[in-house]
Amino acid sequence: MNRLQIDLEDVTWQRFPFLCSYCGSCPCVCKEKKVKTRQAIAVDEIKRVKTLKGFQNMFSQIYPSGRRTIEDAGIHLAEELGEFSESIMTYRGGHQENDFNKIEKEAADLLSCFMGVFNSADISMAKELSLMFAENCHVCKKLPCTCQFLDITKFKS
Repeated sequence: MNRLQIDLEDVTWQRFPFLCSYCGSCPCVCKEKKVKTRQAIAVDEIKRVKTLKGFQNMFSQIYPSGRRTIEDAGIHLAEELGEFSESIMTYRGGHQENDFNKIEKEAADLLSCFMGVFNSADISMAKELSLMFAENCHVCKKLPCTCQFLDITKFKS
């Protein structure tokens, strides 16, 4: 997102302002109401979360992990990763503003799915990322990172 100059925090908040992006409820009631299309939702800046931990908690409230299995969360993540990849390829083909906007929306959806997997596994994303990057880059240990792509592909965790 940095390379595309996308503020992931902002686009995620605009898409999920403590509400499901389809039904506009917290917790989500899409299955009960059989919602098929996105509803217009109001963004309440007062509720805006400001930390990764806050976003994970928000997604836990919108989409409680007890309502689906970790396998379901993983499958949904894979689907969203495909949609995100497709949006990048579409944008690369024409560089249209609408296509770029699709990347932003898919990035927010992808983050929500990562949160779903972490919530289903009862793992703190913020804690794991802070451990992984406690000594700067997890590969070269430098800040800024000086790794070349080929160096990273050789890395074994």
